[in-house]
Amino acid sequence: MCQDWFQRLISSDFSAEGVLVLDTGYIKKRKVFCRLLCAFRYGREDIDICGLKLRKDLYTATVQVYPPPSDEKPKPQTNLQELLARKFGNKAYPFHIQFPDYLPCSVTLQLGPNNIDKCCGVDFKIIAFCAKSRTFDDKMSKRSSVTLVIRKVQYAPDNPILQPVAKTARQFLMSDKPLHLEASLNKEIFYHGEPVHVSIEVINHSNKTVKKIRVTANQIATLALYSRDKYIETVAVEETNEQVSPGSALKKVCTLYPIVANNREKHGVALDGKIRHEDTNLASTTILKEGNERKVWGILISYKIRVKLIVSGMLGDALFSDVAVEIPFLLMHPKPELPVGNLVDDDELQFEDFDRNGPMSVTDDLLVGAESIPSHADA
Repeated sequence: MCQDWFQRLISSDFSAEGVLVLDTGYIKKRKVFCRLLCAFRYGREDIDICGLKLRKDLYTATVQVYPPPSDEKPKPQTNLQELLARKFGNKAYPFHIQFPDYLPCSVTLQLGPNNIDKCCGVDFKIIAFCAKSRTFDDKMSKRSSVTLVIRKVQYAPDNPILQPVAKTARQFLMSDKPLHLEASLNKEIFYHGEPVHVSIEVINHSNKTVKKIRVTANQIATLALYSRDKYIETVAVEETNEQVSPGSALKKVCTLYPIVANNREKHGVALDGKIRHEDTNLASTTILKEGNERKVWGILISYKIRVKLIVSGMLGDALFSDVAVEIPFLLMHPKPELPVGNLVDDDELQFEDFDRNGPMSVTDDLLVGAESIPSHADA
């Protein structure tokens, strides 16, 4: 194989369709396979401990692309696959790989500002390789395989959801009446980059004074591998020193910005799988399919708004207690308005060449069997 072109499609049915452009003269009597690999990395890829990599393969699936299996019925091609087939002619061979619905989404944990290696996260790869059988060896010659990193992304549901509200009342010692706290959001689903408006109402019938109000947006990352460990990171915060005296009330709207730009220096914040040469965002909320009883491994993400009142204690300002409520919300990507499959014109296709010798070039080193520079692309 001298070049590869992939269509990266992760849709509601969790499938990836694409096209391999092959040099059948180089392949000869061998076969070409496409493999989907989902892995959970919990350490640097170049570290080997007692012969074991710090990685757990969550799922693998391999399909034969060339020669097309005679015992399988060809699957319908998408519009983009048809366009690529017209562009590359008989060198283009389509492939289709189905994702099981229990796999997690692409997530990576942010390292410190001075670290660049990816140490922990869930990623997906499409590996195309040329071999006599579908068995893939990590030590396989680079000129016989090519790897493309893809992302699995969930889009926000479009069904209407009620306005989320949380209430609580706190009865203090030596106080006849309670302190009431109510917090609400204008909606439950927020898209990446949108501000989150939190409406707060405090009614203080107690004999205590509310000294401070602290509102935070917290990201909860559940690492589900051999155990289920939870890590909470504050990704947005707003504080107000407005006091609520006994017998008074307060209504206030706080605005939070849970965006990656405000969390660049925080180690351990979960991010969506990164695309090469492009920035990413905070990890999207994980929505598990109803009725799916299979255990999901990987990194599961959720978000909560926490509103906390700092209340003066029994000895004035020396001791404090707090009253708090939590409101879960979803932080996700909107569904794209125009799917990629709606492309109708060859001119709308844009290609990025990762091969130094140009697209579809059969070089002398391939003809003589010498080692060549592999093609790698990130999606």
